[in-house]
Amino acid sequence: MGVRQISREQARRIAVRAQLLDLPRPGDLIEVVQQLSLVQIDPAAPIAPSAELVLWSRLGAAYRSADLQQALESRTLVELDGRIRPMEDVPAHLAGHEQWPPWDHAREWLRVNDPFRRDVLARLEEHGPLLSRDIPDTSVVPWPSSGWTNNRNVTQMLEFLVRKAEVAVSGRRGRQRLFDLAERVYPDQPTMPEEEAARVRDERRLAALGIARAKGAVMPGEPGHVGETGVPVTVEGVAGQWRVDPAALERDDADDFRGRAALLSPYDRLVYDRVRAQELFGFEYVLEVYKPASQRRWGYYALPILVGDRLVGKLDARAERKEGVLEVNAVHQDVAFDEETTSAVEAEIDALADWLGLARLR
Repeated sequence: MGVRQISREQARRIAVRAQLLDLPRPGDLIEVVQQLSLVQIDPAAPIAPSAELVLWSRLGAAYRSADLQQALESRTLVELDGRIRPMEDVPAHLAGHEQWPPWDHAREWLRVNDPFRRDVLARLEEHGPLLSRDIPDTSVVPWPSSGWTNNRNVTQMLEFLVRKAEVAVSGRRGRQRLFDLAERVYPDQPTMPEEEAARVRDERRLAALGIARAKGAVMPGEPGHVGETGVPVTVEGVAGQWRVDPAALERDDADDFRGRAALLSPYDRLVYDRVRAQELFGFEYVLEVYKPASQRRWGYYALPILVGDRLVGKLDARAERKEGVLEVNAVHQDVAFDEETTSAVEAEIDALADWLGLARLR
């Protein structure tokens, strides 16, 4: 029996549904994060923090920041590796922590700085949770780097100890992370063999993405590929094979799909893999925060615009909180908007302004 072929439209519907960007909207914050498997954290917030935008894009006006904070404080959700994850996923992401780090120079740095490591753990045990600046630098040898981590010894040690499952992010004070002993943040977590953990991570990732490549280029953060999990398919007009979540394939029905408009964070998983977004949606996107203003095509922090199963443009906007306005600089149309699309996008921009508690400045 040959590999099943699906249309690009089917592939897009599967991806949109998996990311909870169709109708009806989900109604529960925890269920959203469980389905997405992660919500990425990013410090830039020209409109709102990325994690907040991702959750608002799904939940709409029902989303409140306080709900996320409560879920983190109750440990239903936890921050790990710069992402908000369900607590039950922690074992799969900490598997193999005893052997970490994989690089000889990092292992040697930890070996030489074992007294420093013990100092950090002792201070957290006595005084935690703590900000990194509250922990004294007692390093024996500084961390060498050609980048921003050079000589940032406390931060580097904390990052290593998080990966080694000895320390965990217990919360935040403003945008600054609070660290504590891992056993206090996620106690009684079962250990998971690395092979099983890799399989679980692939399955969770495919369920969240709906459709993905078996193998892919290394990219920052969470991988976009899923190994041999799911079932193989080809997508009409796109080279190579894909893997699809079987449950998503079973429920795909063109007559049943109900699309809507959504404004997405640049770090939203529907668009984070720019190659996948180009192949399935024909959507070109680059985050332009690091580009000179004269070289930007879409804006400093343009939000991808989804309508139905198509990514149709970008919103160039900025929240000017002192003035109390959401300033809309441009709505870039990748394809010409018809009246229905224009109305849906405009309504979603108004909803964004309302959620932020700002007046819309056109």
